[in-house]
Amino acid sequence: MQSLSISTLTICGIEELPAHSLRRVSHVLSLLDPGLPEIDTFGTYGEHHRVTLRFHDILGPSQGMTPPQPGHVEQILQFGEGLRAGAGERVEGHLLVHCHMGISRSTAAMLMLMAQNDADTSEDALFERLRAVRPQAWPNSVMIGFADEQLGRGGRLTEGLRRHYGHQLKVQPQYTDWMTRLGRGRELEMAV
Repeated sequence: MQSLSISTLTICGIEELPAHSLRRVSHVLSLLDPGLPEIDTFGTYGEHHRVTLRFHDILGPSQGMTPPQPGHVEQILQFGEGLRAGAGERVEGHLLVHCHMGISRSTAAMLMLMAQNDADTSEDALFERLRAVRPQAWPNSVMIGFADEQLGRGGRLTEGLRRHYGHQLKVQPQYTDWMTRLGRGRELEMAV
C-alpha cells in the first residue's frame, strides 16, 4: 500500500493493541462486536484517524447477532478511498486494522484494502502479502465474497481465498479443529 503513503501495515486483536501504542499509528480500522464497550487503549495512541464498524464474525444469520453485510464492506472500502485521498497530505503512515482476535474480520478487511489499492496484483500475491502481515490470517469468507463483488474481481478473490485456506490448513493444521468448534465448517470445505 505504498502508493497510499502507508509504510506500515498491522493486524491485531484487542489484547495486542497496547503493544502498538508507541508505534505512531496514523489510521485505525476497528471491527468490533456490537455491544462491546469502547476500547480505552486508543487514548494512549498519538493522533490518529479511526473508523469503527460493529458486526459479529459469523457467516450467516444467527439470532441476536449481526452478520457482515455488503454495507459493512462498502464502508471498509470507503475507508480505503479516504486513505487514497489523504495520501498527498502525509509522508508515511501506519495502518492498524483490528478485530477481537486479529484473525478473521481484520484480515478480511486488510485483504480487501490491499485488493482495492493494488487492482492489478494477483489474488495469490495479495494473500501471500496478507500472510506476511498476519501469518495466522483466516479471513471471513462472507466479507471476502462481498468485496469480490464490489471490487469487480469476478470471483477471483473467492478462489484465492480457497487456496489461502488450503495453505493455512497445511501450515497450521490446528485450524481444522478450531474452525470446526467455531462453526466455520463451510470455510473448511472451501479449502483447496
